[in-house]
Amino acid sequence: MGNVSKTALFVSTISREQDVFMGSLYSVFCVLSLLGNGILLFVAYRRRSSLKPAEFFVVNLAVSDLGMTLSLFPLAIPSALAHRWLFGELACLCYAVCGVLFGLCSLTNLTALSSVCCLKVCFPNHGNKFSSSHARVMLAGVWFYASVFALGPLGNWGSFGPEPYGTACCINWYTPAHDALAMSYIISLFVFCYLVPCTIILLSYTFILLTVRGSHQAVQQHVSPQTKVVDAHALIVKLSVAVCIGFLTAWSPYAIIAMWAAFSDSEEVPPTAFALAAILAKSSTIYNPMVYLLFKPNFRKSLSQDTQNIRHRICLSHGKAGSSMGTKSKQLQSSQLCTNKDASISTPFHSGWAESYGACHEAESYFQQISPQTTARILEGTMQSEIPVRQLTLRMQNDLL
Repeated sequence: MGNVSKTALFVSTISREQDVFMGSLYSVFCVLSLLGNGILLFVAYRRRSSLKPAEFFVVNLAVSDLGMTLSLFPLAIPSALAHRWLFGELACLCYAVCGVLFGLCSLTNLTALSSVCCLKVCFPNHGNKFSSSHARVMLAGVWFYASVFALGPLGNWGSFGPEPYGTACCINWYTPAHDALAMSYIISLFVFCYLVPCTIILLSYTFILLTVRGSHQAVQQHVSPQTKVVDAHALIVKLSVAVCIGFLTAWSPYAIIAMWAAFSDSEEVPPTAFALAAILAKSSTIYNPMVYLLFKPNFRKSLSQDTQNIRHRICLSHGKAGSSMGTKSKQLQSSQLCTNKDASISTPFHSGWAESYGACHEAESYFQQISPQTTARILEGTMQSEIPVRQLTLRMQNDLL
């Protein structure tokens, strides 16, 4: 495989207990990533006809994270538990290519998403022109950008090899000490795949927060229901902070350790440091779907509706099974029970304005219009009164529907 030296290098350099701990964590990451990204893709598929251009990047992020999960964890878990790399040099090469490709794709995708959100929120005149075709072109650029650095070592621009801890493969960080071409690859990787994306993400969300803050203060002077403004503002703040923290937490330790190894003596960097940094980097496969499933109300609302439909069907099937052995009154009671359960976890009207939000499309709408408060007119005898719907009881809200 070019620069991967010998099978003797595929032996763990950390303790067996640490390898077992790493393998156990990877097993948990694998299950959670499959569930999180699988659910995210399922929700996106269910609402594919209504996906907004900016949400294409969320779907692509789930694809790249799922690709990393399926290509890395099945090899890393047994190798960590066996205390050595089990799959030979060719598998090591494939592992390294997939790790760099999907990892850089996720980073670049987050960078593109942050720039699109900044464009739509801070410069709405231009952001309103952003279409699905623009999103597809950017996604193609994301994969091409990641492929250049992932395939570069195959053309002797840099090299792949075993990780310093011995049970996985990645870029050979120690080669630059005696190879100028490899040194240029490491420097380019650090600048264009870490410093530049990190700077763009931080600047984009800083501009978004400043714009939201200014608009929040302006709108607050003219809108009476303060909760709507606060909810919208809180959503954007949470999403921005979560994405930035996730980016820095997952990838900064590995980038720092890798630069330490590239520009110092190989014996100075402990293998355990690389192992811990690799664990944090791979944790991004579960962090990203959690962020968007928790903080994207339209995705969360769609998932909640699907869950309610499944619960309702299961409940009705049980009611039909019971009615075949009992009376129709039991079936009616079961149907009413299902309806009540759905009503208890679903609110037809939301006082929080954030439920109409996507990722950054919602923030864009935040500056374009102020949604009026939904009200209902109540007749009490000969007197009529108008009150907010959110103040009605749940039963009365269901009657309105």
